[in-house]
Amino acid sequence: FYAKDRRIDFETYVDWKFAEHVLKVHFPVDVHSDEATFDIQFGNVTRKLHTNTSWDQARFEVCGHKWADISEGSYGVSLMNDCKYGYSMKNRVMTQTLIKSGTEPNLTADQEEHFFTYSLYPHAGTWREAGTEQEALNLNVPAKAVAGAAEKDRMEFLSVDKRDVVLETVKKAEDGDGVIVRLYECCNSRANVNLTLGFDFDDVYLTDLLENEERKLRKHGRTVNLTLNPFEIVTLKLK
Repeated sequence: FYAKDRRIDFETYVDWKFAEHVLKVHFPVDVHSDEATFDIQFGNVTRKLHTNTSWDQARFEVCGHKWADISEGSYGVSLMNDCKYGYSMKNRVMTQTLIKSGTEPNLTADQEEHFFTYSLYPHAGTWREAGTEQEALNLNVPAKAVAGAAEKDRMEFLSVDKRDVVLETVKKAEDGDGVIVRLYECCNSRANVNLTLGFDFDDVYLTDLLENEERKLRKHGRTVNLTLNPFEIVTLKLK
């Protein structure tokens, strides 16, 4: 942990030899809420924490990707990970499954060395105000330093000017003609965002998820302005 960062990282090594055992980590938190939010691909989902029905009682664990969060009006706690996706949030205890060594169909599943990191992130306000999405991205996609740039050089290959819009994919087009950029809105709100590129391009097209061009968009130099609906996924082709 660091003085200027509220995130606490648990960098973990396990040499696991057990069968039919589950390893979990538990964090009791003093947060009042009847629901929790879980990250999923291209967004997030909110689930109730009560056990009012038989199927709620049977749901001992739920799926989440990079993070899960419990928040009250002005405070909350996020639990993040870099590869573990089973969560439980019963009785104000944030629980994450770290190793599950079943025996079917593999008799020795998970009986090996494990390297993983999970992180606790207490924050003011809700997960939206605290930037949980960005913190989880920082954990899962850490910055890499490479040799070659001049000391004062600054170059951003791609950037957006709204925190609730995530640049999810940058790849070569499947037809070999241009670059595909996919981004989405992560906070269930409408966003007017500027996408700025660090290279010159002639045209930009809005496409479907199969990269079929739908319409040509206007650009202003190296910048494209977009309006995204809540949780909308947008795919662009740059030529």
